[in-house]
Amino acid sequence: MIFRQLFDSVSGTYSYLLASRAGGEALILDPVLEKVDRYCQLLRELDLKLVKAVDTHLHADHVTGLGELRDRTHCMTVMGDQTKADVVAMRVADGDKVTIEGLSLDVMYTPGHTDDSYSYLMGDRVFTGDTLLIRGTGRTDFQNGSSRAQYDSIFNRLLKLPDETMVFPAHDYKGDTVSTIGEEKRYNPRLQVRSVDEYIELMANLKLPNPKMMDVAVPANMRVGLHQEELEKEGRALSAVEAIRSLGRPDILLVDLRETNERMKHGMLEGALHTPYPSVEESLKPGGMLREVVAATGRRVVFFCAFGERSAMAVAAAKEAGLTNTAHIAGGIDAWKKAGGPVVHG
Repeated sequence: MIFRQLFDSVSGTYSYLLASRAGGEALILDPVLEKVDRYCQLLRELDLKLVKAVDTHLHADHVTGLGELRDRTHCMTVMGDQTKADVVAMRVADGDKVTIEGLSLDVMYTPGHTDDSYSYLMGDRVFTGDTLLIRGTGRTDFQNGSSRAQYDSIFNRLLKLPDETMVFPAHDYKGDTVSTIGEEKRYNPRLQVRSVDEYIELMANLKLPNPKMMDVAVPANMRVGLHQEELEKEGRALSAVEAIRSLGRPDILLVDLRETNERMKHGMLEGALHTPYPSVEESLKPGGMLREVVAATGRRVVFFCAFGERSAMAVAAAKEAGLTNTAHIAGGIDAWKKAGGPVVHG
């Protein structure tokens, strides 16, 4: 497995690059905007294709690299269901899995530092974001933070993992790089409390200054969405209502770019072809399935996904591949359902 822990000294942020093999798919956790050149260089050096960029929560101390990485690598952006960010390509909830070729991360909702804080468990290691830090815990005094929720996330979720599980946080200010659940149970001063009330009192008396970047980072991180208005202007976007009206038309081919678990959870559209987003570029090349179907039938391809991010990128990829008769459903299946469109559950 390829595993890289990358550090941004300005904000004390750790980012993590994961892949199962050289030449394969990669995922990055908690990327920092200023380090995107470095990540892209590393991806080239290790011959990796970045397919997912994940933020554990909406950060207040640095501007996320999600949007820039999506623009440069056409990867999918991933955050938790509760995020205030405008558009992320894929939203996950407790119990879901985030998968790339050869690797799978279990999604754990661990609120407290913020109300959209998640941890990601992968075998012998857990990426705890700012929920559990090495010999510390994330502050709980802004962004709908809650010491009570954090106590529950730490004591009833994270500390229930095996003692030898490695802890990789999103921040460290003292130079520590990794710990274990067992070590934190024994030596983390904030975890030596006897009750939730004692923890709440401890957290209420930290009196920390606000992060230096907070006023810049939080608004910037809420606007990572791909701007889909361009496609609308070019006549390459169908509103959900228009898309619902066109359901079943023989001259239109609906293509679902979501992953299987998203389709199972949120429903499918009748008659849609399933081509998960990471395989779209292959499918559009000469000899690729989508290209062949279009050539044989002359149908207009209408892509859709969860919120319109992946489908907007697929329209751009199709245009680059020379297929101009494509469009997408603006706002994705989310907008479709809100407009009362029918879905089929498998």
